[in-house]
Amino acid sequence: MAEKRDYYEVLGVPKTAGDSEIKSAYRKLAKKYHPDANPGDAEAEKKFKEASEAYAILSDAEKRRQYDQFGHAAFEGGAGGGGFDFNSADFGDIFGDIFGDIFGGGFGGFGGRSKRQNQPAQGAHVRTSVRVSFEEAVFGCEKELDLTLKEVCGTCGGNGAKPGTNPETCTRCNGSGQIVNTQQSLFGMVRNVQMCPECGGTGKVVREKCPECHGAGYISKRKKIAVTVPAGIDEGQSIRIRGKGEPGINGGPRGDLLVEVRISRHPIFQRQDYNIFSTAPITFAQAALGGEVRISTVDGDVLYEVKPGTQTDTRVRLKGKGVPTLRNKDVRGDHYVTLVVQVPERLTNEQKELLRKFDNACGGNAGTGAGERGDKKKKTLKEKLKETFE
Repeated sequence: MAEKRDYYEVLGVPKTAGDSEIKSAYRKLAKKYHPDANPGDAEAEKKFKEASEAYAILSDAEKRRQYDQFGHAAFEGGAGGGGFDFNSADFGDIFGDIFGDIFGGGFGGFGGRSKRQNQPAQGAHVRTSVRVSFEEAVFGCEKELDLTLKEVCGTCGGNGAKPGTNPETCTRCNGSGQIVNTQQSLFGMVRNVQMCPECGGTGKVVREKCPECHGAGYISKRKKIAVTVPAGIDEGQSIRIRGKGEPGINGGPRGDLLVEVRISRHPIFQRQDYNIFSTAPITFAQAALGGEVRISTVDGDVLYEVKPGTQTDTRVRLKGKGVPTLRNKDVRGDHYVTLVVQVPERLTNEQKELLRKFDNACGGNAGTGAGERGDKKKKTLKEKLKETFE
């Protein structure tokens, strides 16, 4: 018979591992190698049994102490050739989690606890959206939503039964909301817990349905809901309005209303995080000589002093003219403006002549010798423009 592997090695944990680390390691292996997830795979079944045996020992404080002291010899006759007694270990909690992942919650565990289907539960969340302008997203606003929402039926009080009658206890599940089947498995007897198909897990059956809601327990109503859009909210973010979703189940609380924000495009501004970006045209004279230019921001137009000799595509920063942060509306991002020098597309003859004179003054016209230009005092751009247009 092949020698048993070290239990710590089987689970892939150190000997100093805590209970949670051991449980987590086993959970991963059990989920990976369980026979129901690997039908017909003998190797997977072998690894599953090996991991389960290791977990059964290391998850028990006394058995782990014995194993650490004597090794596999501590369990000869139990964990040895006589076969390991899986029924001596508690797999309830962990297998409830594992089979909930694999089979969507249909597995009740190994003698472990199973959740009742007819417990109070929160109602479903409702999702909708609201469209706002660029400025409304920046500074915040109030919007009113017109929605169809579920409300508890006023005729039956939410139990779905005709007035004068009451829901009856389900005879198939005896009011538990669950059907329990027991079967033999590798680990002994296994409980398979499923929702009762007769009552839908509620434990109650409505024989005479309410004429208003037809047994549903709720009706749909058109309602107006006010929503506060906070300053600085961005595209795709959601606003949660608690208690405005669908009614709870079996007396549970209502769900929430989740409002996703959609922001309309702006013809001038673009946003990135809390910063705003735009472009502003300036004339050639403004770029060359400098001076004040008017720039549009979300706060209105501002005057900006352009430096002489500014090149096209120069980016300038308007500090604190961006989007307020969600945590503090008094803290804002910046507005970055790209200055673009505009080149006239149509010129009069007079304007063309003046530009030629300016070009000559700058030394752009062929015919003037380099030596001649070198003997003259270099003039500033402002002096050249003045000379040209005078």
